[in-house]
Amino acid sequence: MAVVRFPLVSTLSPKDVLAVLTDFSPARAEAWPTIDAEHFQVHELGDTWAEVTEGTAAAWERARYTWEPEGDTVTITTLDSKLFGAGGGWVFRMTPEGDGTRIDVELTREPSTVKGKMFAALLPLVGPSSLRKSFAGPLQAE
Repeated sequence: MAVVRFPLVSTLSPKDVLAVLTDFSPARAEAWPTIDAEHFQVHELGDTWAEVTEGTAAAWERARYTWEPEGDTVTITTLDSKLFGAGGGWVFRMTPEGDGTRIDVELTREPSTVKGKMFAALLPLVGPSSLRKSFAGPLQAE
């Protein structure tokens, strides 16, 4: 199992960060550089949860998002993935900081393929910097 943790600082309020993380409209594929329209599908959507497939041809996953409307945490559990097995996923914890938000990100991966195992081994080394870059735009983060 690979685990990567890193902080982000966003200019958005915690409520706005939550809104970006839980926006499953068609604009999601435009806002997130790691999601293309061909690999974005909302399977089910509730008030505090969603089941979606998102990603690219190279790396997609089907996941279940859960959150509380006034909460500070979004949890994403991997259900299926091109590279990784079920389990693992993401946790985003938001804390007000100055005029914005500190977002503590935790990524856990359970590799299920040889390619996934190789990628998981590299995650602690290259993950934080490349993931920060992919979150910078949508979350207005540094």
